[in-house]
Amino acid sequence: MSPTPIETDRKLETLVDATWLEEHLDDPGVSVIEVDVSPVAYDEGHIPGAVLWNIYADLRDEHYGLRPLNAIEQLVRESGIAQDSTVVFYGYAPALGFWLMKLCGHADVRILNTNRATWSRENRPWATEVRSPIASAYQINEVRYDIRAVMSSVMGSIRNERDTILDVRSQLEYEGERFWPSGGTPDGGRAGRIPSSVHLPVDSLVGSDGAFLPTEELSQIFAAVDLAGAQQLTTYCTVGARAATVWFVLTYLLGRDHVRVYDGSWAEWGLCPSAPIERT
Repeated sequence: MSPTPIETDRKLETLVDATWLEEHLDDPGVSVIEVDVSPVAYDEGHIPGAVLWNIYADLRDEHYGLRPLNAIEQLVRESGIAQDSTVVFYGYAPALGFWLMKLCGHADVRILNTNRATWSRENRPWATEVRSPIASAYQINEVRYDIRAVMSSVMGSIRNERDTILDVRSQLEYEGERFWPSGGTPDGGRAGRIPSSVHLPVDSLVGSDGAFLPTEELSQIFAAVDLAGAQQLTTYCTVGARAATVWFVLTYLLGRDHVRVYDGSWAEWGLCPSAPIERT
């Protein structure tokens, strides 16, 4: 039996340390992408040569759903990523970028296993100027639908008792006290949770240096999840960042199969008038 794409991925190095990335900053085959919710931090300073992917401006449409794949393909091209590039993500939501490139079928995708603060504190290369990469002719040749859930498939999981919908937001979000983590609510938005979802808030998957916790500690955090299970597990949060991080940990660090991300998450669900919700 041929290995699945996930099984093949697990044989590749998915986490790189700061020293490795610093040594490869001038490698034309390495593309560095910072993922954040605004350009503020990036403009103040970033890893030299890094391209900013703004979650709201570059990855989301006006309804907070994922932009069409042809738009994502154009973003990848403008970022200078080639078919054989090693793509390294860091920033506020590196796992979301990792997941997105895997959705596009890209082979070599990695996450910098530290955070911006640690990189800067260690006096590693830092820049404020923005470099414009040479656009590539990137093409999405394969879409990994097995790692993505859309609203209709989540609706199906509500009715399927064998599927698990994992809500990884805070307690206040899960109970319906907050729409956004900050407490604001967009026009027409409803706070709450997806019916039948299981709550597992995750705020401590990385240490103070931004590196993922040891496998033993991660296993304890996800003790309530059947890591050997064959049932479908769908993660969601608010805009997909936390959900993608949980997906990455479960899939690549803990070896759980059949995990997918509902990338629209609550930002999409809570703004859809016909979507069923529960509140405590």
